Amino acid sequence: MGTEDFVILTGMIIKAEPLGEYDRRVVILTKERGKISAFAKGSRRPGNRLMAPANPFSFGQFKLYAGRSSYNMLDADISNYFEELRQDFSGAYYGMYFLEICDYYTRENNDETGMLKLLYQSLRALTAPNFENKLVRYIFEIKSVMLNGEFPGIKQKDSFMESTVYTIDYIVKTPVEKLFSFQVKPEVLQELGTFSREMCKRMIDRNFKSLEILENIE
Repeated sequence: MGTEDFVILTGMIIKAEPLGEYDRRVVILTKERGKISAFAKGSRRPGNRLMAPANPFSFGQFKLYAGRSSYNMLDADISNYFEELRQDFSGAYYGMYFLEICDYYTRENNDETGMLKLLYQSLRALTAPNFENKLVRYIFEIKSVMLNGEFPGIKQKDSFMESTVYTIDYIVKTPVEKLFSFQVKPEVLQELGTFSREMCKRMIDRNFKSLEILENIE
């Protein structure tokens, strides 16, 4: 195992599942190599240094050993665990829904910088007390579809208020870093939801468990 086999990647854990008695298999959305899978050996053993980092929402730098067919997580320097989401039932499910969308769209060795930025900023917005979770969701959905080259445009502009059309256009054209800087009136939020839900039905061919739970509790 030479030192050249070690890599340090910046990213977020978007999925984790138990493996054996003490291990986990994690999926990390990284800035450098897109979506990758890695084994976090011993991470379910109490006191193990990977126990906290090998959980969904953990964002930071991951030290990995790149084997022939898989990665092994050796260490992690986590800058944000998004602990607030773990203590907010509704917010946690919004966050998990975003993770599921990222898992659906992203690929290994793709440039997924845009999706990683969107995910990070969207989770930050979920933890902001003055930002409505539904608005974060609609922004995330519209921007995700756009970043992946599938945004269908607004087919029936006449059926939406001018403010709604403007808001959708703003979401599509604005850099991720500046997206979560506005509020909308309730009637615009309602129309955004109508547009986003219909768009997702057409463009995304998968059901998401976290979304089903969200729609039952809202």
